Amino acid sequence: MIIYKDLLSGDEIISDSYDLKEVGGVIFEADCSMITEGNVSVDTGANASAEEAEEALDDQEVKVNDIVHSFRLQSTTFDKKSYLTYLKGYMKSVKNKLQENGADASVIKEFETGAQKYVKETLLPNFKDFEFFTGESMDPDAMIVLLNYREDGVTPMSLSGSTVSRLRRRIHMTKLTI
Repeated sequence: MIIYKDLLSGDEIISDSYDLKEVGGVIFEADCSMITEGNVSVDTGANASAEEAEEALDDQEVKVNDIVHSFRLQSTTFDKKSYLTYLKGYMKSVKNKLQENGADASVIKEFETGAQKYVKETLLPNFKDFEFFTGESMDPDAMIVLLNYREDGVTPMSLSGSTVSRLRRRIHMTKLTI
């Protein structure tokens, strides 16, 4: 299994166990699903005491997004202005990190152009439809994972930066083989 990590924080973001589709050369798109967590029934096989009441656990079922849950992503919020401010700093940090790692100037330019196009054509016009998540470390300067829903309004999809993940894998071998 290949686990993709954020270039800046090292947080695990996504893995190849999901059907990843690259969009515009800058985004990994993966369908996710809502799973049920909690309400685990454990029977130890012991007989209940006749003298005491059975101990009850407060264990409720909770529906969670599988990618958010599996990679311990943390919910965060943005308005358009604050997201664009974050994005400007993030893009600068990524560019610097890629240069540090010896990425070719044409690859960096392709990343910048693709990211700008995606933000302008897809993200900003549909901004209100997105949910935002940080990695487990909650590093405010690291990648923000986006969550939106397919056209059916039911199927969630996770979006994360593919060029950064792919370059990181190529330059630093962030594959963790399990």
